Amino acid sequence: TTASAIVLCLVCSFRTNFRTMAEAVVDAKNFQHILRVLNTNVDGKQKVPFAITAIRGVGRRFAIAAVNKAQVDKNKRAGELNPEEVDRIVEVLQKPMDFDIPKWFLNRQFDIKDGTTSQLISNALDNKYREDMERMKKMRLHRGLRHHWGLRVRGQMTKTTGRRGKTVGVSKKRGG
Repeated sequence: TTASAIVLCLVCSFRTNFRTMAEAVVDAKNFQHILRVLNTNVDGKQKVPFAITAIRGVGRRFAIAAVNKAQVDKNKRAGELNPEEVDRIVEVLQKPMDFDIPKWFLNRQFDIKDGTTSQLISNALDNKYREDMERMKKMRLHRGLRHHWGLRVRGQMTKTTGRRGKTVGVSKKRGG
């Protein structure tokens, strides 16, 4: 009776987790456990929108919008995608404004150098961040100097917090 109850519980949990048997069984030949997308390893076991958030510059909301615009099933696992679907998703990620994703949804609005709005992803995000830091240091902006000195930038208190390895607490006078 206990064994049959355990089997019944397993069957019930199986039915609630998977709508059909076809969803539970994945074609093992075509399944990729790790995909390489935009110089990033993407976990093939996660669902597509959440798997592509591993790419720097792609958040959950943008990932869901990109998957919808690429017309890929959101409930698919990333390892089940065929190369055409991956290419469509990459195309939407690289040129989101061509697919009617609004400007306010993108992460680089009004670039200082050329005034364009774009979505920075992967290495381009790192390069722009480095350029911005160098520009702020070169102009001797307060923010750039604080970054250079390794101090808090956004107005936080620094008297007692953020000491990172320096002596903490009040030191006593030596001697007598």
